[in-house]
Amino acid sequence: MYSEIFLELGLSPNEAKIYERLLIEGDTTVGRLALGTNIHRRNIYDAMQRLVSKGLVFQIFGHGDNVYKPVEPAKLMELLDEKRGHLQAILPRLEVLHRHHPQREAVYMYKGIEGFKNYLRDILNSKEDAYFIGAKGAWFDPRLKNFLDSFLKQAKTKGIRYHHLFDYEVKNQANHVPKAAGKPYKFLPKKYSTPSMVDIFGDRVVSFTGAGICEIDEDISIFVTVSRPMAESYKTWFQFMWDHCPAIS
Repeated sequence: MYSEIFLELGLSPNEAKIYERLLIEGDTTVGRLALGTNIHRRNIYDAMQRLVSKGLVFQIFGHGDNVYKPVEPAKLMELLDEKRGHLQAILPRLEVLHRHHPQREAVYMYKGIEGFKNYLRDILNSKEDAYFIGAKGAWFDPRLKNFLDSFLKQAKTKGIRYHHLFDYEVKNQANHVPKAAGKPYKFLPKKYSTPSMVDIFGDRVVSFTGAGICEIDEDISIFVTVSRPMAESYKTWFQFMWDHCPAIS
């Protein structure tokens, strides 16, 4: 039930199964854990030692068999905070290593929800205004809510402005999106609506398939071209379209 989350927190598959079983039973023996998890007793002993060293489990003495009990689940948050702290301590050095290699012209692809988040991080890293053609409010997919809240705050701090040419359908189906995005924005004429989008920011041109009004497909494909001359050309074409779209009163 919860073991997948425990895996994401850094527990091994056996550790995750054992810790979850301990939470269900309260306290138990290795033998009962073997029956309840289908893990060999020897592997349970190995995993239990690691769980004890992580402070997630402790042993109860005074019984004939080895009895173990889980520590309260709040300990997991403590472990997560410790990992975050370790990463934050070295992050400045990692950033220096990353910036040491200048970005060359390239073409690559992001996939899925996490790939979409990477694309949003690229906007923040550019620290430049962003221009959107055929925008559909895909940022407002419910699965991105927490990430988007943080993104918008950081973008505001960095002074990034958005220039949207929304698909016509956004006006009727998601009129909250332009209000949240803020001006300047315009709407493309209805006959020019498409299932695709193009975003331009910094030295990047990003095109999408798999996005709808306020939603993105689980396996959305995001194609990124890194080229300052190309990005500047797309901005010119954006301006042409902007100039020929009706003004917003």
